[in-house]
Amino acid sequence: MVKIAPSILAADFNRLGEEIKAVENAGADYLHIDVMDGAFVPNISFGLPLIKSIRRNTDIFFDVHLMIMEPIRFIESFSESGADSITVHLEACSDVFSTLRQIRKCGKKCGISIKPTTPVTRLEPYLELVDMILIMSVEPGFGGQTLFESTYQRIKDVKALAEEHGVSPDIEIDGGINRENAKALADAGADVLVMGSTVFAGDPGENVSYFTKLLK
Repeated sequence: MVKIAPSILAADFNRLGEEIKAVENAGADYLHIDVMDGAFVPNISFGLPLIKSIRRNTDIFFDVHLMIMEPIRFIESFSESGADSITVHLEACSDVFSTLRQIRKCGKKCGISIKPTTPVTRLEPYLELVDMILIMSVEPGFGGQTLFESTYQRIKDVKALAEEHGVSPDIEIDGGINRENAKALADAGADVLVMGSTVFAGDPGENVSYFTKLLK
């Protein structure tokens, strides 16, 4: 069953609580929270205070995606803020093993992400440590981009690599997902689909309901 993860990066922050409740009531599985530092990616989003604030008003699973340099510095803080899962970028960690182990130590689901041009084989040493692999299907940092066609093959390659090691982490896709390609990504093997403007442009609840019917 494919999980739907609306990304609040595309939400209307003037109505954030209302929009989160709408996607939750419509059947969204996760709330995807992109944290950007302006260094690892050329944009700044939001951080701990926002996560702590919205955590008080919803029980939905918080899928926190850290697009920041050396995220090990903040794992404990994001854990305490209400994250249920913490995903870090392989490319942003000088010590990937220690970073992933820190997430585990905090008792959270553990994810690792790679940029579109990072070879999937670089994931191999970490496969047994993670619950989820996030394949970026656009260059990270901004919403509204077009999904790279190479994503479909990358999903299959990651699946095959995981099977070789006898593990089955969820595969999450983030970037450029819409009504035209969501089903094809699911058919290729994606387990979690992150959607920003596709959900929050228009009626968020109605949009999530559409994908719930399409993918479940």
